[in-house]
Amino acid sequence: METNFEYVGIPKSEALEEYTQNKLDKLEVKYDFIVRAEVHFKKQENEDPKGYICNIKLSVPGPQIFAQSNEESYEAAAAESVRDVEKQLKKLKSKMSTR
Repeated sequence: METNFEYVGIPKSEALEEYTQNKLDKLEVKYDFIVRAEVHFKKQENEDPKGYICNIKLSVPGPQIFAQSNEESYEAAAAESVRDVEKQLKKLKSKMSTR
């Protein structure tokens, strides 16, 4: 799976990329039909203590899978977004296996 990271108004973070990539790699083991992942991190200034936003968009057969979360840290936001896309992947895989 190809993964693209984008940072909107914040500096690039190798540690954050590694953390998120590790979580996405675990998904790829379970769901081998994932083609590409796009991960966006941004800071929403007027939302305290939250405001750390992570968007994940997965390219898979059929419609794209998307999740966004707003948490107290980028790591928490990434973890929540990964949980959300995993729920969607489970549904998609069950639909694919019933065909």
